[in-house]
Amino acid sequence: MVTGPDSVVANPLEQLTLEQLRTRTSIKWTAHPADVLPLWVAEMDVLLAPAVADTVHRAIDAGDTGYPGGRAYADALAGFAVDRWGWDGIAVERTAIVPDVMMGIVETLRLITDPGDAVIVCAPVYPPFYAFVSHADRRVIEAPLGPDWRLDLDALADAFTAARRLSNRPVLLLCNPHNPTGVVHTRAELTAVAALARRKGVRVISDEIHAPLVLAGAEFVPYLSVSGAEDAFALFSASKGWNLAGLKAALLVAGPEAASDLTRLPEEVSHGPSHLGILAHTAAFSHGRAWLDALVQSLGQNRSLLASLVSEHLPLADMVHPEATYLAWVDCRQLGLHATGPQDGPGMVSDLSGPAKMFFDEARVALSSGHVFGTGGAGFVRINFATSSAILRAAVKRMGVAASSITASRPTPG
Repeated sequence: MVTGPDSVVANPLEQLTLEQLRTRTSIKWTAHPADVLPLWVAEMDVLLAPAVADTVHRAIDAGDTGYPGGRAYADALAGFAVDRWGWDGIAVERTAIVPDVMMGIVETLRLITDPGDAVIVCAPVYPPFYAFVSHADRRVIEAPLGPDWRLDLDALADAFTAARRLSNRPVLLLCNPHNPTGVVHTRAELTAVAALARRKGVRVISDEIHAPLVLAGAEFVPYLSVSGAEDAFALFSASKGWNLAGLKAALLVAGPEAASDLTRLPEEVSHGPSHLGILAHTAAFSHGRAWLDALVQSLGQNRSLLASLVSEHLPLADMVHPEATYLAWVDCRQLGLHATGPQDGPGMVSDLSGPAKMFFDEARVALSSGHVFGTGGAGFVRINFATSSAILRAAVKRMGVAASSITASRPTPG
């Protein structure tokens, strides 16, 4: 548990049993049959942080369920950024409330690009980057990550050049921290990206939804805090850090040189977030920090546990060490299953292929299939480790049994 001057916070991941979790009606717990352990979609097995729950309860008791408004959310995020990241760069007048991060990205693309313009993504990456960009009539260009899963400046330079040939107003859609690898981009990396983007005439939109979930050993750097990022945008939300996906609200933050673009954001966009969502996110950033500290510490413990479980039960697999998020990127290519199923590009988040399909069918464990994350994802799975240690142990043990059965059934070469 985490202790502070006025608080004692127990491990948030160990407060709910499997039986209690199965009463939930969210997609994580209803998409699959009851014998499946769900470690796929980015949803945590936690209760609400008390400060958030109290705020929502008070609003409901008071009938405070009207239209959203005000600047409290932006003020709360600005205060959190100063205290957590040492960054005072969030000017409330350069922020806008949007329904969620992905819708905020789409609305920002509409401000600074035209239909048909190119959007660069660093694959493998969060699958909605492909879907939402395509549905917004923009075209995706991939700049694959390097073999160390970090940003590859040469690949980015090539992608920027290709994008400039195809469109007048290209954009880099950055994932910071990166999903699915859990990599936290360093200040030096982000500064180099900003300089390259300036030189090539590429604007940047940075998805920073996982920023509160940087684990021990790494440090989050807001993209807008680096030199050269003055014309960029970033999006923040308490959705991942405090498990508030069902309470919609996010903040779009413009760099100083992007302020005029932000003024063109249609007023109706701010009508999309939930008023209760804004109250919840504001409470999280303002008063949910002790709970977040306990969560991050617990996620660090689960990260270590998962690494040991993968080593013990899946010796042919290799887990990338995540520096942030509660998502582990696991290389299962040595199981020899990555060539099965659709491999011709990203799919829907629920699509299963290769090892993810095998683990679902044979182990009854639901994981995210690597191929939906784009180039470089085939043969991988993404494991959500924001659950209890008991569920994590049971799931990986099941996976190990299934993998052993598959490999043992192969004919011995010779």
